[in-house]
Amino acid sequence: MLGPILETDRLILRPPQAEDFEAWAVFAADPVAAEHLGGPQPRPVAWRGMATVIGAWSLRGFSMFSVIEKASGDWVGRLGPWQPEGWPGTEVGWGIARDHWGKGFATEGAIATIDWAFDQFGWDEVIHTIDPANVNSQAVARRLGSTILRTAEMPPPFAGQVLDVWGQSREAWRARSR
Repeated sequence: MLGPILETDRLILRPPQAEDFEAWAVFAADPVAAEHLGGPQPRPVAWRGMATVIGAWSLRGFSMFSVIEKASGDWVGRLGPWQPEGWPGTEVGWGIARDHWGKGFATEGAIATIDWAFDQFGWDEVIHTIDPANVNSQAVARRLGSTILRTAEMPPPFAGQVLDVWGQSREAWRARSR
C-alpha cells in the first residue's frame, strides 16, 4: 500500500489497487461521468490514467484515493489530493461513477481528504479546478465552503482549457470546521 487508508461513516479511501481497474475503466469510459474530466477514455488510456495516479503516490507522497463504499464494497470513484507538474495549485478533486451520484460521496470523501492534506502537508490553500459548465462539481465545492478564487489555463495535455479555480485557505477551512 502506497499511502494511508482514510475512513468516513460510509467510505473507505485508499490508494488505488490493480483490483480497481475494471470499475475505473467503466467510469473513465462513461461519456457523462467523464465529460468534465477530459472526456471518455478507452481502456488503455484509462489504465495509463490509473497508473499515473498510483505513480503520483510515490512521486509526491499523495494522490487520488480509490473510493470504496463500506456497505457494498463497491469502487465508486476516485478523489483526493492532486498536483501534477504545472498544476495551478494544491487540489482536492473528485470523480464519482454515475451510478453513485447524488449520494453525497464526493462531499464526504473530499472533507476527509482536505482535512488529511492540510494536516499532513501543511498546505495553505486547497483548490478544485472545475469546468464552468460542471454544475454538479460546483455544488460540491459550495457544500465544502469553497468559492471561485480565479481562473487558470490548464497545463498539457489540457493546454488551452481555462477552468474556474474554486477553493479556500487553510484558515477558512479550519474556521468552518469548528
